[in-house]
Amino acid sequence: MNPLLQFFDIVLHVDRYLTPILRQYGGITYVLMFLLIFCETGLVVTPFLPGDSVIFALGALAAGGGLDVRLLAPILAGAAVLGNVANYAIGFKLGPAVFRSESSRLFKREYLDRTHAFYEKYGGLTVIVARFMPIIRTFAPFVAGIGKMRYGRFFAYNLIGSAGWVALFLSGGYFFGAMPFVRRNFSLVALGIVLVSLVPPIATALRMRLSARRRKLP
Repeated sequence: MNPLLQFFDIVLHVDRYLTPILRQYGGITYVLMFLLIFCETGLVVTPFLPGDSVIFALGALAAGGGLDVRLLAPILAGAAVLGNVANYAIGFKLGPAVFRSESSRLFKREYLDRTHAFYEKYGGLTVIVARFMPIIRTFAPFVAGIGKMRYGRFFAYNLIGSAGWVALFLSGGYFFGAMPFVRRNFSLVALGIVLVSLVPPIATALRMRLSARRRKLP
């Protein structure tokens, strides 16, 4: 299967992939999920990981008795917090040097610019707001590090955003993921989660382009 098609298949049917992982690895699944959520925001090169749908699916598995939601919640929230801390440190140390190439496939300048736009609009609250937006959430702590945001302030926003993000999607999966309709149409639910999450960054990107065009007009 084409790697891109396989990626979308995993995003839309993440529940089908998690079930065999749970059966094969048992308790180690908690460790694997910690690493996945950590990498989504802890590594600048992995903004494509499907954190939202994964957490939702984990909530559904917990509702079915496969996992303990009381363990999942702190493990996933801890992974999200530590991922942001690691990414902040990377941005603080490396700065914008890694974005020198406009054509880089891993470090796209447009992602950095979009995140900057969110900081201009929401200030430090960007760390909280961005946590609910794919791609943007990976670059928000990185940009906070570049901008040398005071660490205590960053960590407070990080803690609130990470806990809220995990609580929203984990509880959503736990209370609604086991419903027959949701289970039969999980791909549509996953797609809906992705689309809703992408609306704010897309809207911001469009506003940026419109503003740029207006400035160029005589």
